[in-house]
Amino acid sequence: MGARLPGRHRRASERQATYGEVFAIREFRALWYGQGLSLLGDQLAQVALAVLVYNRTQSAMATAAVYALTYLPSIVGGPLLAGLADRFARRRVMIVCDLVRALLVAAMAVPGMPFAGLCVLVFFVVLLSAPFSAARAALLPEVLEGDRYVVGSALQNMTNQAVQMLGFAAGGAMIAFLGPYRALALDAATFLASALILVSGVRRRPAAGRTDGSKPSMWHMTRAGVVLVFGDRKLRTLVMFAWLCGFYVLPEGIAVPYAVELAKGTTLPVPVITGLLMAAMPTGTVLGAFLFSRFVSPSGRLQAMGWLAMLTCAPLIVCGMRPSLEIVLALWVLSGIGGAYQLAANAAFVQCVPAERRGQAFGLVQSGLMAAQGIGILIGGLAAERLGPEPVVALAGVSGVTAAAVLAMMWTESRGEIVARVRAQAAA
Repeated sequence: MGARLPGRHRRASERQATYGEVFAIREFRALWYGQGLSLLGDQLAQVALAVLVYNRTQSAMATAAVYALTYLPSIVGGPLLAGLADRFARRRVMIVCDLVRALLVAAMAVPGMPFAGLCVLVFFVVLLSAPFSAARAALLPEVLEGDRYVVGSALQNMTNQAVQMLGFAAGGAMIAFLGPYRALALDAATFLASALILVSGVRRRPAAGRTDGSKPSMWHMTRAGVVLVFGDRKLRTLVMFAWLCGFYVLPEGIAVPYAVELAKGTTLPVPVITGLLMAAMPTGTVLGAFLFSRFVSPSGRLQAMGWLAMLTCAPLIVCGMRPSLEIVLALWVLSGIGGAYQLAANAAFVQCVPAERRGQAFGLVQSGLMAAQGIGILIGGLAAERLGPEPVVALAGVSGVTAAAVLAMMWTESRGEIVARVRAQAAA
């Protein structure tokens, strides 16, 4: 008993940051406001673009093809352009990306823009989100140190989920009132507002690249980033934890056919059930992020990662028993709560990556996230046509739990150094 007390004392003495403490930092508020504003405009633009393309073409395939363009640029161009966040000053990268995207979206809002032109503009707007996101992700650990970073990440995560729910829910009503062209113009204005907030609220910092002044090629930086991320066992494991989302995001991709099945046992219309299903996991994610960041110690988060990763997928297995709508919603909310492990994985990733390489590393991870989600949804949709949505969701759960269990064992073997470092920082 006596030998265990020091360890318990160390865990009890770990200091946790508060939300008020993080909000008091001006630079974080600027990043938070800019991200939320830009994301809200993006959600509105996605709905407006879908309406605009369908009105123009009367083609569901064309509408889906334009939507698919929101995945392709991040997967293809993300690994290359993310290195800009390490090559140039990160604040400048974000501001330039915002200004260019504002011009591109403003061009999309011009009545009569040809369909091919819309596709090209959408591609480049999404492509520029890669260096912007990489720069923001790499800058955040410089603004927030220690446990403040985890709390700040949780706040951004909760805000992103809430903005997505609000944007999609209110998007249709706003477009009915404004029209798709004015909605796109409003999105362009959000990018300009985001740039203005960054200019006034984030201080200038030099580029985080090499101290010798050399500027390696983008291809060299990309290759070096791949070696860094996948050449280290701890980083490789953390990246696999992040990409595990391909399993538990899959149900959202087949929410419509799932809603059709659930509608057979209720009087609710299919669109309402679809909305409830798509909101369930984000709701759980917001709740999980709050609980995980507020009530679990910094080292405890790292130790709970494996269990929470399995929790994201385990509830989905029950869907194979074809439960009622209420139970399905509860299961999907529980799955979203488990997704809070991503906060700990993100914080551990920051601990392991050199500051001057974070932009490229985050860009690679983000590209993989987009690919994992896109591939998971594609496979889920194809399988649901043959097997039905319930068995497919259950199979995703089984596969995800298996992969999470393997990653949890790998993480247990390699987490000791990171846990010790986090405890030392939190107790300081």
